[in-house]
Parts: sequence; structure tokens; C-alpha cells
Amino acid sequence: MADRSAPGCHLRLEWVYGYRGHQCRNNLYYTAAKEIVYFVAGVGVVYSPREHRQKFYLGHQDDIISLALHPERVLVATGQVGKEPYICVWDSYTVQTVSVLKDVHTHGIACLAFDLDGQRLVSVGLDSKNTVCVWDWRKGKLLSMAPGHTDRIFDISWDLYQPNKLVSCGVKHIKFWSLCGNSLTPKRGVFGKTGDLQTILCLACARDEVTYSGALNGDIYVWKGINLVRTIQGAHAAGIFSMNACEEGFATGGRDGCVRLWDLNFKPITVIDLRETDQGYKGLSVRSVCWRGDHILVGTQDSEIFEIVVHERNKPFLIMQGHCEGELWALAVHPTKPLAMTGSDDRSVRIWSLIDHALIARCNMEEPIRCAAVSTDGIHLALGMKDGSFTVLRVRDMTEVVHIKDRKEAIHELKYSPDGNFLAVGSNDSSVDIYGVVQRYKKIGECIGSLSFITHMDWSSDSKYLQTNDGNGKRLFYRMPSGKEVSSKEELKGVQWASWTCVSGVEVNGIWPKYSDINDINSVDANFIGQVMVTADDYGIVKLFRYPCLRKGAKFKKYLGHSAHVTNVRWSHDHQWVVSIGGADHSVFQWKFVPDRKLKDSLHIAPQESLVDSNSDESDSDQSDVPELDSEIEQETQITYRRQVYKEDLPQLKEQCKEKRKSAASKRRERAPGNSIRLHFVHGYRGYDCRSNLFYTQTGEIVYHVAAVGVVYNRQQNTQRFYLGHDDDILCLAIHPLKDYVATGQVGRDSSIHIWDTETIRPLSVLKGYHQYGVCAVDFSADGKRLASVGIDDNHTIVLWDWKKGEKLSAVRGSKDKIFVVKINPYMPEKLITVGIKHLKFWRRAGGGLIGRKGCIGAMGRTDTMMCAVYGWTEEMAFSGTSTGDVCIWRDVFLIKTVKAHDGPVFSMHALEKGFVTGGKDGVVALWDDTFERCLKTYAIKRAALAPGSKGLLLEDNPSIRAISLGHGHILVGTKNGEILEVDKSGPITLLVQGHMEGEVWGLATHPHLPICATVSDDKTLRIWDLSPSHCMLAVRKLKKGGRCCCFSPDGKALAVGLNDGSFLIVNADTLEDLVSFQHRKDVISEIRFSPGAGKYLAVASCDNFVDIYNVMSSKRVGICKGASSYITHMDWDVRGKLLQVNTGAKEQLFFEAPRGKKQTIPTLEVEKIGWASWTSVLGSCCEGIWPIIGEVTDVTASCLTSDSKVLATGDDFGFVKLFRYPAKGKFGKFKRYVAHSTHVTNVRWTYDDSLLVTVGGADTSLMLWTYEMEGHRDTRQCDSEESDLDSEEDGGYDSDVTRENEINYTIKALSTNIRPMFGIKPHLQQKEPTLDERPPVSRALPQPEKLQTNNVGKKKRPIEDLILELVFGYRGKDCRNNVHYLNDGADVIYHTASIGILYNVATGSQSFYQEHNDDILCLTVNQHPKFTNIVATGQETQQICQLQLLLFMCGMQ
Repeated sequence: MADRSAPGCHLRLEWVYGYRGHQCRNNLYYTAAKEIVYFVAGVGVVYSPREHRQKFYLGHQDDIISLALHPERVLVATGQVGKEPYICVWDSYTVQTVSVLKDVHTHGIACLAFDLDGQRLVSVGLDSKNTVCVWDWRKGKLLSMAPGHTDRIFDISWDLYQPNKLVSCGVKHIKFWSLCGNSLTPKRGVFGKTGDLQTILCLACARDEVTYSGALNGDIYVWKGINLVRTIQGAHAAGIFSMNACEEGFATGGRDGCVRLWDLNFKPITVIDLRETDQGYKGLSVRSVCWRGDHILVGTQDSEIFEIVVHERNKPFLIMQGHCEGELWALAVHPTKPLAMTGSDDRSVRIWSLIDHALIARCNMEEPIRCAAVSTDGIHLALGMKDGSFTVLRVRDMTEVVHIKDRKEAIHELKYSPDGNFLAVGSNDSSVDIYGVVQRYKKIGECIGSLSFITHMDWSSDSKYLQTNDGNGKRLFYRMPSGKEVSSKEELKGVQWASWTCVSGVEVNGIWPKYSDINDINSVDANFIGQVMVTADDYGIVKLFRYPCLRKGAKFKKYLGHSAHVTNVRWSHDHQWVVSIGGADHSVFQWKFVPDRKLKDSLHIAPQESLVDSNSDESDSDQSDVPELDSEIEQETQITYRRQVYKEDLPQLKEQCKEKRKSAASKRRERAPGNSIRLHFVHGYRGYDCRSNLFYTQTGEIVYHVAAVGVVYNRQQNTQRFYLGHDDDILCLAIHPLKDYVATGQVGRDSSIHIWDTETIRPLSVLKGYHQYGVCAVDFSADGKRLASVGIDDNHTIVLWDWKKGEKLSAVRGSKDKIFVVKINPYMPEKLITVGIKHLKFWRRAGGGLIGRKGCIGAMGRTDTMMCAVYGWTEEMAFSGTSTGDVCIWRDVFLIKTVKAHDGPVFSMHALEKGFVTGGKDGVVALWDDTFERCLKTYAIKRAALAPGSKGLLLEDNPSIRAISLGHGHILVGTKNGEILEVDKSGPITLLVQGHMEGEVWGLATHPHLPICATVSDDKTLRIWDLSPSHCMLAVRKLKKGGRCCCFSPDGKALAVGLNDGSFLIVNADTLEDLVSFQHRKDVISEIRFSPGAGKYLAVASCDNFVDIYNVMSSKRVGICKGASSYITHMDWDVRGKLLQVNTGAKEQLFFEAPRGKKQTIPTLEVEKIGWASWTSVLGSCCEGIWPIIGEVTDVTASCLTSDSKVLATGDDFGFVKLFRYPAKGKFGKFKRYVAHSTHVTNVRWTYDDSLLVTVGGADTSLMLWTYEMEGHRDTRQCDSEESDLDSEEDGGYDSDVTRENEINYTIKALSTNIRPMFGIKPHLQQKEPTLDERPPVSRALPQPEKLQTNNVGKKKRPIEDLILELVFGYRGKDCRNNVHYLNDGADVIYHTASIGILYNVATGSQSFYQEHNDDILCLTVNQHPKFTNIVATGQETQQICQLQLLLFMCGMQ
């Protein structure tokens, strides 16, 4: 069976052999529980020597390279490498994440250190500036950052005796930092004559401003303040890599293999030379020491960890060993014993006991080892070497049996036949040699079918066939032992394979992603009995698949821990364990195989918390093939909210049109009109792609959103108030627990969330900067202080905010697929839940990150698509609604049971004090008890139940329900069709608000003498709306097709509607019943117009470039207007009904004579004289000014002229409604602009008496009514003129001084040329930092510190004399203001010039200086508060223009 589902069994990491000693230092400590903490590859390890047990921290996804221990010795901070590296702070008891610090460093985190009370953490990055960052790690908040040094920093430490002081050291420097406010300021250590300037590798701080540091030449440098005061020469014979301070004194470890102990005054106590001990060897180099009481831990360059007891210091105990530097490729398992053999480029072969978790034998070879195999009887171990030779050893005592070299290139694979008679050896020379084991390994055959290097081989069970894979991904078969290639498929039909380690073949098709390079899976091993197989790949992932695995893109379980390439993986002989080895991390991982887990087991194996989402696109989900999504959800996931142009792009676009702006500014432009409009009422509610976005406020009003408007609706008075702070579609809305504030999230390039008050309609906070493209879900915490939001970027980023401060607390990538809902746990504001497509995750905050755990379904089935979620009556209970109509009940992260609630998806869910209410696609509202045991009552939304006071008509029975909320004795329901209904508990339903359904609305017509309008939309409905204060929908009719235009006849009795299939109807305007219908065209009817007066003719324009003219009385087509080169967009009749004006998509303005349709050419001046019955055209000299500067990017879609011909209203693709004076002659007229629609305003119309402007928005489905206010009426809403930035010249310009100052550019000096020409490259620019792509292919480790060894220690430097500033002449007045102040009751004057703050004493004439700035000071102010006397703030210009440094200083104190 070709099952593509993930296997039910899983792996659990049981042991890691190895320790990262290379290129790291100070990474080995005792915890408070006397356990040992260190790291290897991407795993933090906590080892208990007493119990010989390891615990693992698996929160990283790449090599860990730095570690710091909290002063209380329970928490550990680790930093990793990678493109977006992060720091994890985790608990060494529970190995769970406490905090994640991210989004600041790049490349990697080289060192970490906690301060004395453990509140702050300092980190150093691997970027080109070696950035130093200080964190409040519990909050995940960055307190300060500064460039560290132009060269590598090796160690950093807080001064434990002085608050806010740090010391860092590295290549040829040591720096002493002080943290003041959020500014880190360094001072370089002065080497002076006392010692040579050289690289400092480690340091420790002591009392009285003393710092001890270990240098590259083995000396210890002692610093007082920033000056070198003495050196302890020859402390070690070579570089000192590690220095550890404890109560008793200091321990140092060096490249000479010695550990030295010193007392608190750095007097020597003792020395331990590890090279001289039993376990020692030449070249042993110490990278890390930790001294605790009478125990010393030592980590070496070659991945060993020693423990030394002080009174038996010549007998160190070897706790851990691993392979040394060089890649690790060779792995074999013993056929009958729990042993694994590994061989590496460090030339050693090692045998590990999988039961005792220990190294039991080791042997050094002459050459790097690339592969290994054990004979079937377990007696011989064959090793393939990098130089093309292979060696056979006896397993018993590691003595050599034979050494053979028949090839020049590396041997990458060798295998013994199952009968033990042959050894097949595959080399990079593209051939496989067969040797007879009994004939003392004589060569007896050769397979030469491959064209590329041999990667994998397997023998058949009867030893008669061999299959091979090569570097081209080819799979070949050979007869054994002759080596003849087998080409007939028949011959291979019944062959049983003894093992399966090949990566190509039908049986393993499924291990390959659907689109993948054939080389990125390095190793496979099948467990025939358990029907599973394990794979190892280049991305550091070990995966578990079913075997056989026939179809591409099969599901799997995946396990992280290795950092880069996993080079090999094998099952142990009894399939109890899997052993995997890492290439660059040269570690050996031993995984316990847990067969198909039963539910009860899964409850006690809590899912491994991980920062990495193991549910990558292809993986891990337990279902084989996902069931069909519900059509409605499917539709919703395909909506894209991306815009070609966002409103944020406007300033940039205008910038590009500079030339046009200049020419516009020089001409007199028509003023903006004096009259204005104000938004009065909006018909519509966004239900088709939103959920749970409808609530009662404190005062019983209803708050919801449509288009870019937040609406507060008073149902008693049938009035609305509007929040107009957004400028694009609002996609989500949440209400504060006190029901007075609302949060709304919008679409945008850098989309914003607004929190606003429903009473005052004022914004309280706007949150930006973290969501791309849009925000699709928001939720307040129960205390109202926090807000969670989800973006619609590709990772659906989840952000937790402190919204009052506008501060991001934590963020994490949510899921590749759409997330619909986020909910904060009401009892624990640190926890949240998100649900979406095949997604349900429980999150908890950890500093700046969030840790997610997938819901555990156990044997209950597969992860369904979840549409809604709420928390229940205790902190661990949660409930989610699925796309199949079930409600899932969760305790903690485990699914307890499911209850069938609706037919079709459950879209909305609301928790009550006692019980729940749910709504689904089936149009039913259900009330439940508090355990979802019983359904107490259901309400079906039906037309028959509509109460008389309704503001409209239900389009259909049982509309899909998208939002539910309770309050004031009613249930509020929002539907997909854009209706808001209020359900009385006793049953009657009142319709309050409605709009069009999903689809664009284009057709709009106002009645010739009543406050009524008609709209027609792509949702296939024609609707009539009452514009008088009753604001309701009067009638609706379903059409066979969507429509794009409509028009009332001059007497208002008939209504013509153009449809999208090229037909049009004329219906009775009251009953909407058909009067007549025609179809002469195949394309969309884009505009339709009755001639004025008696309405004798009807002009019908279509998208196939024609206008047809019909005689209404005879119902015949009487004329066709030809000659347009593009689709028709707008059409107007003249007053006599004899002439038609037509606009086309190619921006042509054409004229046709009616009724025959003959094309006319009319000069511009004549056009202006003609009296037009209506003006909806957007072209021609009268409306030249309505086109914006960026007219190429955006279209003006509609216009309409008031009946007094004074004001032209327009709608455009940016969602702006604008008012212009008419005629708008000359380019770029001034206007008043209003935002409420989101993207395209498709149509605008004045009512018959000009009292209202009616506008429709395309995709936002809304119909908006604006009241027209005459000049003199106070305009309550700001409306700006888009081009107002051009107005300054017309307003009389500036005084010459102001103009000059306005043009000063503060960037040029710092960024472009030097005053004095200089040649050559500045030293800090010379060394190019390797980009991520240039790193060596396997070793993603740090570049090796080779340049350290070549220090010119011997150079003597001239002593530097000190200069002291005594007097400064000058004061900066040319471009600054308000920068001279009295202090100390007039005794002193403070001012600035250049980069110096000057305090001038009036009586003595002396000056004192503040010299912490490093560039021109541009502003100065004095704190007037009595508590802060003499505090001054100054701001400077800087090379990073955006960084304004404010330095506060106390006058008279400096």
C-alpha cells in the first residue's frame, strides 16, 4: 500500500557523544544541582555524573557556539550561528525555554554573559561590527546596542563589583564599557609601556576596578581602570583560552594543556599539566575551565571533558570524549552486539557501547577514514580511507589484518556480503571492487557500470546481487562476485535485499521532497521488521518514514539536533536505537526507537518544545492526504490581500514625479472647493473573509467594520459613528474586556493596528513595524493590557504587544498556512492559542519569543483545519471548532474528545459565563452547556423569523454565520452575506445592517426625484436602498449573472441593468420585475444610460468597444456607435438627447450623434459650451485637473457633477473620494480628499437634490452615504489636499535666512568626501567579512582564528602624551536656536559649539566641557523640573543619520 502518512512510531534522543571544544571557549559549567552543562552541535546538554544521565535542550536550529550560566546556576543562556541567530535562556532542571532573544544579531552570537544579579545579559554578534547588545532577558527586550570592535571579540564580562560596567577583549584590544541610559560607551585599554599590544583571549573582573586578562603569548595582563599596570609573565607557555573566577580565586587554562589555579590576588596556588597524566597526550589544548570547590572541569580542543578532584589532581577523570576536528562520515553497527563504530577525518576509529553510553575502544590510523563496515560474524572491521586504500582490523583488539590500496580516490562505501564471503568496496573512481574475505582479501571482481562516484551499496540476502547508487542518482545492479552488470528487470524480480541503505529506488521514492536536488539526502537505513526507515540529510535533520515509501513527498517525523550535514545514520542490530553522526559537528547521536505509541504513552511523553516548527510544508502531519477543504474555506484561503501599490507608496511615487510637480507648482491652480462632505452612513459589513468581528460596546451600541471604516452603530436611533484612522481594508477587530476600546488591524505594506475608544472615536495607540501585507487576527488579554496579532505575511507572524506603550513584547513565525484566530488565555496572559489551516498550536511567551506546541491528537485522528477557538472555564481547557463541524475539547495540549456541533465548518464560537454559543456554515446558532455535553437551544436564521422592525431583507435562509457575540439579552450574528442580525433569546430576528456579498460592486444609480439609489454587483444581486434616515434596503432581486451598471429612467419608474454576459434588463423600479431584456453582445455591459426628457432612447455601452442605442418604446436597436479602440468606461447625454459623450479605456473622449450613432468631431471650445444632462466623464479639458500627479499608476474610476455644476466628486483606485471645483481646468487641481473605502472607489453619484453623495467601493462591497455641507459649515473632519506640499511657493515663500537653513544638508560632511584627500583603504574596511554563502561548504562554524597566531608582539610603541582642552572660542548660532541657557541662578551659562557642551562661569570666565559627543551638537535644552536641576540634554548629528544620540549630563559635575 502506498501510504503517504507519517509513521506512528517516533525517536527520542537518548545520548550525545561529544563536546564542542573547537573554536569555542568558556562553555562548560557546574549547575546548582552539581550537573555539568555544555553543548555540542545544536544541542544543549545537561549531564549528571552521579546518575550518568543526559538531558537535552533542543530549542536551537543551528550550531550553538556560546554559553553563559546565570549567577544562581540554574538558568543557562546559549547563542547560535545562522542567518537570523537567536539566544535562548533555558532552565537546566526542566530543559524548557524561559526566554528567546532575537531579531538583532546576524551571522551568530560569539559570547554571552549575565550580570551580577542575573537581570541583564550581554551578547556579542559575529557581524562585521561585532555588535554588543545588552538585554533585559526576561522581557526579551533590547536595552542597548553598540558596535563592539572592527575585529573579533573573544570574551565579554560584566564587572561584578561595579554596576553598569563591562569589559570585552579580542584581537589586539581590550575595551572597558559603561552603560548609561540606553547608551553603551567604550574606552580602549591603554597598554602603555607595561606590556605589548596583543590579542587578549579571556578575562575576569576583580574588586577595585581590577581586571585580569589572558593574552595570546601566555602572559596574564592586570588592568586597573583602563590602564595596564602589570603583567604576570609566562603564566602559561602558550595562549590562555579560558579564565574562570570563583570564591577561592581564579582558574586559567591554556593551549599548553595546563590548568593553573590562582588565589584572589592572582598569586599561583598550583598547576595541573594534563599532558603528563594517564589520559593526556601531546597537543592537548584546554579551551574551558570551571572551578567549583574541590572539583575542576576542563574542556579540550579535541572534544574531551575531564573532571579533576583537587587533592588527586594527577588522576583526572575522563567524563566525555568525541571525535576531534575534521568531518565525520564513517559509521557501522555491530551485527550482534549493541556497539557502534565511527571513523573520522581526525584519523581515529572509535567503538561506542550503546548500553553503557561510553567509548570502549579507540585506534588511530594513518589516514582520514570515510566509511566503515563490520563483517557478518562481527570479527572484522573494514575501514575505507580518503586516499583510496582500505584497512581491515580485528574488532577484538584493533590489530591490523590487511591494508590494501587499489584506488587513488576516496573509498566512500564498503559492505560485507550476508554470507560473509565477500567485501564490496566502492570508491570515488566510479567503480566497486569485490574482495574474497577467505582468500585474505584477494580482489576477485570489479563493477564498472557507474559514471560517477559510488555513494551507497546493498547486497541481496543470498549474496548473489549487489545494487549501487552513484553521484548522478543512478541505481545499478551487478551479479556477484564477478561484477557483471544486470540489465534485465526479469532477473531482479524476486530479489530480497539484506539491507536497504540506498537513496534511489522505487522503495524509497517517498523520501524525496517533490522538488529536490538528488544529493541532499546523505544516508538511509531501513528497519524491515518495524516497516520504518530513517534518513539523514544536509539540513541537519533526521527523519523517520514508513518503509516502503513509494510516492514522492511522503509525510515524516523529523528530529533536529545536528547542526549541519547529518552524514550517516544506522539502526542498531536489534532495532532498539538509531545512531546518527554529524559531519561538521563531529558528534554521535543515539536515538531510542519508540514503536507505535499508544495514547496513554503519548500523554506522558510531552511533545518536545521546539522553536522550530517541525510541521514544515511537507512533514509531520499525521494525515496521509488532506481531505477536501470546505468550498468556503478554500475560497477564503485563495484571497490575496497584496496590492500593487499601497497608500504608503504615495510619497515615493510623488517623489518620482518631481518634474511634473515642479511644473505644477509654477502654474496657478484652481483652489479646492469650499464645500465639503462628511461620512453619514455605511451599508455593509465584512463577513465573507473575516470572523468574530462584531461586538456590543459598553453602552449597547454595536461595533464592526467594513472597508477601511470602524463603525459604531446605535440600533435605537439607527445612526452610525465612524473611526476613520485606517487607510485600507480592515481585516480583523477585537474588543477590550471592558467593552470600551476596540483594536482593528488593516491591510498595508507595513500594516498597522489601531486601538481606539468607541465613545470618543479617538485612537489610543497605533502599532506598526512588525506585520507585512496585513493583520488578519487580533485579541486582547483578559486584563486588557496586552494584545496579540497575526500577520498575513508568508510566515503568519504572531506578535504579542504591550499596546499602551506601543511595545512589541514577543514575536514568532506562526505557520506557513493561513491562521484564522489568535486567542490569549484569560487566566495566563503569557499563553495563547492559534488555529488555522491544518494548524492548532498552544504558545507560551518566552522573553522575546513564543514557544509553540502542536495540539496532541493521539489516536483520535488527524489535525483538522480549525476555524475558531476559545478558552474554557480553567486555564488548561480550550475548545476549537473544525472545518468539518466538530468542536474539539483540549486539556493542556491534549485532545480529550470531539463533539459534533454543526453541518459544515464551525466559523464562530463565543464563551459565556456558563456555557458556549457556536455558529456555523449551516446557518444555525447553537447554545451549549459549559462542557459541550448538551446543546441547550438552537436558532436557525430564516426569513420567516425576521421581525417587522428589520432594516432590510434576508437574501437566503441559513446564511453562513461568521461572527457571534452576546450581550444585552440578545445574540448578535454576522453572516458571510454581509448581514448583521440581532436574535432575541425568544426567537425573533431583527436585521440591523446589510451590504452586498463578496464580489465587486460597480453599478450605482440615484433616483431622479426620490432619496433612493440602486446598486448592482458581481454578487448577482440588484438592490434598492432607502437614503432617507430609515437607511434600509427596500428591495433585492437575484440575477442570473453579476452586473456592472444600472440607471433609472427619467421618470424613475423603470430601471435598466447591464449584466456581465453582455445582456441587459429593464425592470420595474418598484417591484424589480422584468419589463424587457436583450442580448446583442458577449462582453460585459459597462455603462447604461436613458436619454434625458422622456427617456426615449437607451444607450448601452459594452466592453467590446461598442455603444448600442435602443428605442425604449419600440424595443428595437436603432443605432450602433463604432470607432472606440478600447472598452467603454463612461457615457453622458447632452440636454437635448441628441449627442452622446463617451470615454474609453484608452483614455479617448469621443462624441456620437443619437440615435444613429454617427461619430462626430467637436472642438474643445465647443464641448465646453454644450449643456450636458449629466457629467460622469473623467476626460476632457473641463476635468483635466482631477488626474493626480501619479496618474500613470492609478486611475480615476468615476466622477459626478452636482446639479449646480460647481463641484465635481471623483473616486479613484486608491480608495480616495475627492471634491474639485468645476470646471477643473489645468493640471493637478487642488481638492479635498476623504478616505473610507479601501481600494477602488468604483462609482460616485449625487442624489437628485445634491444633499448626499453616494459612493460604492469595488471589493470592499460597501455603499457609503456622505452628507454635502456648504461652505461656512465647520468641517469636523480633516481633509487634506494631496499636493499641498507644493503650496509653499504660492504662499510667499521664506525669508532668505530661513531658506538657507532649510537647505543645509547635515549628511554630506560625514558620508561623502573628506576635507583632506586620503588614499588607501581604512584598516577596518580591509577585512571583508565572509558572507553566509562564502563559508566553507560543510563547516558552518566560525572562521578559524588563524590570524591570532601571527602577532608582532615585540614591537615597542612610542609613549603617547596627553592633551587637555583648556579653552574653546565659538558658539553655534548659524543654524541652531534656543541653545544658550543660564544655570545656577545666572552664575553659569551653558551653550555648545562643534561637538562640545560648554559651561561658562560668568564670574571667573573659566570654561568646563562635556566631551562625550563625537560629532557636531545641533540642539540643547535644560530640564526645568526642580527635581532635576542642572540636567542638560544635547543632540548630535551622526554618520548613521537616523540615530540621534541624546546625552544627558550634569553641569558642574563633569
